[in-house]
This record gives sequence, C-alpha cells and structure tokens, in this order.
Amino acid sequence: MATRIDPPIAAQGDATSGPLEQAAIVLLCMGEEPAAAVLRCLSREELLEVTQVMSRLSGIKVETVRSSMQRFFDDYREQSGVHGASRSYLKRSLDLALGADIAGNVLNSIYGDAIRPKMARLQWASPKWLAERIGQEHVRMQAVFLAFLPPPQASAVIEALPEASRDHVLLNMARLQEIESEWLIELEEIVGRCLDDLGTQSATVEGSRQVAEIINRLSGDKRSMIELLRAHDPEVVSAIEVRMYDFFMLSNQTEAVLIRLLDDIPLEQWAIALKGAEPSVRDAILRAMPRRQAQSFEDLLRRAGPMPLSRVEQTRREIMAQVKALADAGEIQIQLFAEATVE
Repeated sequence: MATRIDPPIAAQGDATSGPLEQAAIVLLCMGEEPAAAVLRCLSREELLEVTQVMSRLSGIKVETVRSSMQRFFDDYREQSGVHGASRSYLKRSLDLALGADIAGNVLNSIYGDAIRPKMARLQWASPKWLAERIGQEHVRMQAVFLAFLPPPQASAVIEALPEASRDHVLLNMARLQEIESEWLIELEEIVGRCLDDLGTQSATVEGSRQVAEIINRLSGDKRSMIELLRAHDPEVVSAIEVRMYDFFMLSNQTEAVLIRLLDDIPLEQWAIALKGAEPSVRDAILRAMPRRQAQSFEDLLRRAGPMPLSRVEQTRREIMAQVKALADAGEIQIQLFAEATVE
C-alpha cells in the first residue's frame, strides 16, 4: 500500500490502474462492513492513501473492475497456501502442553504483545489528548504506555507532558525490559478507556498559521497590525511571525530578491536548508544562480549526503530570520504569499 499515485485519477479507469487504484476498487466492491474490517488493519498513512483514492474514483469501467478483482484473486491464490498455524490454534495447543501462563509468554515472544493492535488505533489521537489521559497515571505506567507507541508519536506525547516529569518518564522507559502481567492488564484498561473516549477528543487547528496567512494577505501596513498584536501577547506574535516567514515562501520571490539572499547567505547553509525541500523552492533558488554556480551547487548538494531533520529545520529558521531582518530593514521587498495571476 506504500505506492503513491499522483492525482488526478482518471474517472474512467483502465486496465493499467496502479496498485492503489486496484486496492480502492476491490474495497469498494466488498461492501461497507468487509471494507471496514480491512481498513482497520491498515496503518494511518495507508488508510489515508487508499481512502483518498476511493473518494476520487468515479465512472469506473467494468473491464477495470474485472481486471482489479482478477488480480486480487490471483494474488490470493498465490498467498493462500499453508504458512503456519493461527495464533488461536497455537494458543489452544500451548495451553494444553504448557499451561496458560507459559503459553501466554511463548505467544507474546512469537507475535508480540496482544496490546499492540489496540495501541496502533491510538495513532489517530492527538499527542496532547493522550498526554492528558495518562498524565495522572504512575510514572512507571506512563513509561509502559509510551513504550508501546511508535517513537515519533511517543516523542510528541512526551513533549505534551509537564516538563518536570519528562526525565522521570524517559528514565523509567529506559529501564523497561520485561513487563509484568499486572502492568499489562492495567495498560489494557487504560488503552480501552482511551479507545472508548477517542471520539470525544477535540479538533485541533493551527491558529498561529491561520493568522499568519490572514496578515500576509492584508493590504496596507502589516507591521502596524503585528505591533498591535505584540502589545497584547509577544509570545503568540513570535509564533505568528515564524509562520509568516515559512521557508516555502522563497518559491514566491522575485529573482532579484533571491539573488540578494544568495549574496548574503553562504551556499553551505543553502545546501543544508534545501535538503528535502519542495521542488518549487529548490528550483527557484537554482534559477537565481548563474549557470556554473548552479551546477557546482548541485554537486555540493549531492556531496553533502543525508542530514538530520533537526539540523535542516534549524538552518531554515536561520535563513528565514535573515530574510525577515532584510525585509524589516526595507532592503528587500518580499512576496508573502502566491498571488493569483491573469493572462
């Protein structure tokens, strides 16, 4: 399911549809309940990819449906041989042979803890919401809970916990090896409560980003509005300004502005900041360079190799701070958003 298909998807469909379209067609043919059972087995990213494709499919040709279903059953026949006993079969056999307690330990070592599929469903919960749910638990229980989350999600939840307790949680997590059954039972209860309440979590919006987009589009003196807001809440205004000067905005600038930035900012910084950047930003910077400089810069990018994301983001912030300083000083006129154009 990892293959991404760029939109738009042909309304008519054809026999050469990619894996995502074929999966979407099979799911649409299955009916709601069987399709829902399949979707529950997908990761968040896979689910979003396939449901987006499903929502865009329309007017599918009969031949396309037939081809997709035929491919599905062909794959099924190839994969449906005997690959081993099911977990329920092994549990019954091991219970008889070893007793329930030992059988449980053996199965956990084979399949991983049974709690993991339930924990996987919490990937839809916001980190702040999860932090609130576990914040009153014992620090050891918080550590156990976070140990079963994917590292990116666990990191976000830890950041949402009170700062004074984070080191204790991390230390307890580092000490975990085998988790006693009573802790697993309590973990399952907590996860169950979280899943029951999952639908009650509030929606989240990026208010500072929305305000930044609004201010960028205001006519007249934007700086006066910023200073008025700063008088009320300097911290919030700092967040707004970061959003106003997003790295992607460089793709909207004139060649003259970009040439000035290239003069002021070392190429080594650009080589870091452009790692993983949107093609439109990278192309805009390269177009502003003389041809030979652009060629040598592309060589520099290749030689730089992979970069830690934290370093890339920090370098981008440094560049945008320089952009803001030049704009505030009136030395460059920047375009804060992509305006609509007419022929």
